[in-house]
Amino acid sequence: MSNLDVKPAATVCGGRQNVSAAPVRDLLTSRTVPLGESTQVRRLLPNLGRRMVGAWCFVDHYGPDDIAREPGMQVPPHPHTGLQTVSWLHDGEVLHRDSLGSKQTVRPRELGLMTSGHGISHSEESPRDHARYLHGAQLWVALPGTHLTVPPAFEHHAELPTVTGGNGLHATVILGELDGTRSPGTTYTPLVGADLTLAEGTDTRLPLHPDFEYAALAMSGEAEVDGVPLTPGSLLYLGTGRPHLPLRAPTPASLMLLGGEPFAERIVMWWNFVARSHDDIAQARADWTTGPRFGEVHGYAAPRLEAPPLPPTPLKPRGRER
Repeated sequence: MSNLDVKPAATVCGGRQNVSAAPVRDLLTSRTVPLGESTQVRRLLPNLGRRMVGAWCFVDHYGPDDIAREPGMQVPPHPHTGLQTVSWLHDGEVLHRDSLGSKQTVRPRELGLMTSGHGISHSEESPRDHARYLHGAQLWVALPGTHLTVPPAFEHHAELPTVTGGNGLHATVILGELDGTRSPGTTYTPLVGADLTLAEGTDTRLPLHPDFEYAALAMSGEAEVDGVPLTPGSLLYLGTGRPHLPLRAPTPASLMLLGGEPFAERIVMWWNFVARSHDDIAQARADWTTGPRFGEVHGYAAPRLEAPPLPPTPLKPRGRER
């Protein structure tokens, strides 16, 4: 997954100064950006009103798109550092290749998790013979400073644990832990990512960790989260201090629940890099342009992405909100 903006804005995130100590209901709107040749995504994080939810620092929602006569997702090789990427699908397939030599097709409700550490590059594409519809989310998790240089890795988990909450709720634990059930995916901070399926007539409460901050991403259908109606592609920031989350659905619906311990460190995010300073970003860009740091992706039938120019002023880490 990539930020393909040719003039990406520097985003500063993290720190606990602006984390609500109580539940809130902040509905965030998305902006539409292109991803590859034929895919449009709704970017929800970073947002004008919110930059992070726990260690989650980047959220794109796309589809459902009819790609029967389209190439679908086509993202050329590009670099990452300082983060993990999470690929999550409801419809379609995405073929992942990376500089470690990984080649894996990720299918609906399977976890594709890539840890960049000091540096990795990858590509993503819809297979040549692909399903008609493409629908999913692409997300980044910021790595804490103690793990910025972990060895790069790719994990594929076809089977994930589930939580059945009763009254129409079924949850798949994508990453981290929910209600005592833990995903096999590797994490470096306390967090959770879960896919919630709500049957028609669902009216229930989902147990939460009061010290975590949370947000709910509406994927499909009609649902109410703590009394707030959500439409697909919207993100509701929920703050902290919640022992449980009320969920209702008059019709079948699905959500993603994102949460975690508020990320204490301040970070700089620019293009496809997460770092701690302007110099770190500048070095990563230079290494992608001229050095071997990010390796090489083999098998993608197009040139790799070139890094855009750095902004004219130094990048500085600040707080969680703009």
